[in-house]
Amino acid sequence: MPKSLSNAEIASIIVESLPYIKKFVGKTIVVKYGGNAMVNEELKQQVMEDMVLLNLIGIKVVLVHGGGPEITGLMDRLGKKPEFVDGLRVTDKETADIVEMVLAGKVNKSLVKYLDVKGGKAIGLSGVDGRLLEAKPKDERLGYVGEITKVNIKPVVDLLDNGYIPVISTIACDRSGNTYNINGDTAAAHIAGALGAERLLLMTDIEGVLRDKDDPSSIISEIKVNEADELKKSGIISGGMIPKVECCVEAINYGVKNVVIIDGRIPHSLLIELLTDEGAGTLFRKGDDAK
Repeated sequence: MPKSLSNAEIASIIVESLPYIKKFVGKTIVVKYGGNAMVNEELKQQVMEDMVLLNLIGIKVVLVHGGGPEITGLMDRLGKKPEFVDGLRVTDKETADIVEMVLAGKVNKSLVKYLDVKGGKAIGLSGVDGRLLEAKPKDERLGYVGEITKVNIKPVVDLLDNGYIPVISTIACDRSGNTYNINGDTAAAHIAGALGAERLLLMTDIEGVLRDKDDPSSIISEIKVNEADELKKSGIISGGMIPKVECCVEAINYGVKNVVIIDGRIPHSLLIELLTDEGAGTLFRKGDDAK
């Protein structure tokens, strides 16, 4: 809070958030924290503070994270050139080991520590733990990039029921013990669907869906899932936004009530989206259902 606010003004702001707290208390939200939104340490700490606050007021919070820039950084240091096909990282056996090392190790544990420092209770998992995410090869051109075949959600539910914030890295396994690299948005959509989450928030480094990609003020605040195809045909949804929007639609089809693409570069964007009437980013919902 700005120090210029009086105690009465601070109290008024807290009271104004009560309807939103009542709306989400006891409900589950899943936050996908994208690697491109995780590069600023100050913002990262604010995101962790927001998640701890939401947890403390009775909202069940799950954090699903990526770490693409960190993976690329380690590959560069090891002299291994990253390759991409249709926006997905080509993952040979050595790259799969690097992905597991970075996501399930360095990135996951750093987020757990951030949450702990901010007063939260967090436990880190990968999709391999408890066979949380099972997968098969997605495309032979991509190597060990996986397509999710099953979500075993019980370990996450157990942690939530005991007051923990699960922090999940997006790798998966198969019955033969192979490890697969999973697209973070796709993994978050499956996990949120399996939990029957009230909301999935995709935090990234863009404002949301824009009518004009060069005009940040042209953000579309709400899209019904049956409008997505027309927006793609018209070119409003294009390029790298297409797979992200497809994940939003998939999540709703899996049973998530609402999905929001929000800009992780905005301080406290999670709280703005969930606890104010202003909201942030672009919300996706099913047909004419109530929000």
